[in-house]
Amino acid sequence: MSGHSKWKNIMHKKGKTDAQRAKVFTKISKEMIIVIRDGGADPAANSKLRDLIAKAKQNNVPNDNIERLLKRAQEGKDSANYESMTYEGYGKSGVGIIVETLTDNKNRTAGEMRHYFDKFGAGLAAPGAVSWQFDKRGVIVVPADAGDEDDVMMAALDAGALDFSTEDGSYEILTAPEDFDAVRAGLSGAGFEAEYAEIEMVPQNYITVESEDDVESMRRLLEMLDDNDDVQNVYHNMENEPE
Repeated sequence: MSGHSKWKNIMHKKGKTDAQRAKVFTKISKEMIIVIRDGGADPAANSKLRDLIAKAKQNNVPNDNIERLLKRAQEGKDSANYESMTYEGYGKSGVGIIVETLTDNKNRTAGEMRHYFDKFGAGLAAPGAVSWQFDKRGVIVVPADAGDEDDVMMAALDAGALDFSTEDGSYEILTAPEDFDAVRAGLSGAGFEAEYAEIEMVPQNYITVESEDDVESMRRLLEMLDDNDDVQNVYHNMENEPE
């Protein structure tokens, strides 16, 4: 089977600095406020909250920080009114880019997105102009030393996975969004714990950028997007991942 989501992209690099980890927790905190507002602060009854807590732990967020955030939400102390906004555009060499944001000021965030894209020779596009080239998929990554490849693959497929591949010393499993929790639980029940699990926008095809200048422009654009506090996720279909 084949499939590759580029899960080790700029938003998911290992070995983050303390400052980067703090920024990741800020982003996760915003998501938690939204899902708690919509579904309650009990992880047992709120699957989206369970996913975010797992995501926080994957990014080495201390349990104390998570508990404080949950307590603040339960006590109604987080009153920020965040809205979800998605921006689509094209970078150099026609690379498709999707930016998911949570913001308490839509005008500010829209202006910043336009500025970033313009600064690096990219351009924003109409909704749907880029996203049709991506599929929403659950992405679960299990370290290769967790078990035999055939055993992990069978556990994933039995639980409802769509695709399985071996990438960079890890097993990568793709699921339909609605089967994400069941597949992750099935793997865990079989003794295979994920080192990464999240629902992403996975490109259907990738673009190889030949120009070094274009690669550098893409690297700087993605870096600037990643540094913005309103940006939650950035997806792109560039094959030669900028470091």
